[in-house]
Amino acid sequence: MSRETVNSICASFPGAEASDPWGGGHDAWKVGGKMFACIGTVSPGVAIKTDSVETATMLIEMGVGAKAPYFHRSWVLLPFDMDPDELRERLLSSYKLIRLGLPKKVQAALPDMAER
Repeated sequence: MSRETVNSICASFPGAEASDPWGGGHDAWKVGGKMFACIGTVSPGVAIKTDSVETATMLIEMGVGAKAPYFHRSWVLLPFDMDPDELRERLLSSYKLIRLGLPKKVQAALPDMAER
């Protein structure tokens, strides 16, 4: 896995857009203006949103990921070298979590989310 692979996966999600909000080469992936994944300039992985602090803590304790620096405790840093299928599923879960939390009007303006 690499930055390019993560970007390719995120780009496949309907309505997902990349930006560099802080400058310097960050890849922040958003849907409806809300971030669901972020690759830092030097971090060896991608930060994703989980559904709770407890889920993030569990993933960290299991060794799946690490604490995502500069993010809320419900975010976890996943390494680029994790299983590609698991990485894709975790990125998709983060995307869906953020998308479903958007106001209904914003959700309605996004492209349909085909069963993934």
